[in-house]
Amino acid sequence: MVFLRCEAVRWVDDEPQPGLVEVRFTDAHHKQWAFVDKSLLFSAGEDLLPESHYPVEVGILCDILTTGTAADTADVVKISVSPWGLETLDGQDEFEVRADQLTLS
Repeated sequence: MVFLRCEAVRWVDDEPQPGLVEVRFTDAHHKQWAFVDKSLLFSAGEDLLPESHYPVEVGILCDILTTGTAADTADVVKISVSPWGLETLDGQDEFEVRADQLTLS
């Protein structure tokens, strides 16, 4: 399983249960993206709660679609966060990220 490293930046709402959090990351092209979804969808090693000390490093399960092959894109990986049905606030679910933004845990 591969995860995209992100940061949970704030608790959004208690409803629907178990609560909503906002999670952000910056892609390989320096564009920042945001998700708002149920706290359990984000791997944090511990539960995200309203009283958690934000920001909290989290992971989003993702699929690797392609990896860079040219010298100038060797560390760029195209991913999809659709395994959990996630999409950004503006509807995106595929991104180009740096390889060092991915982890196996």
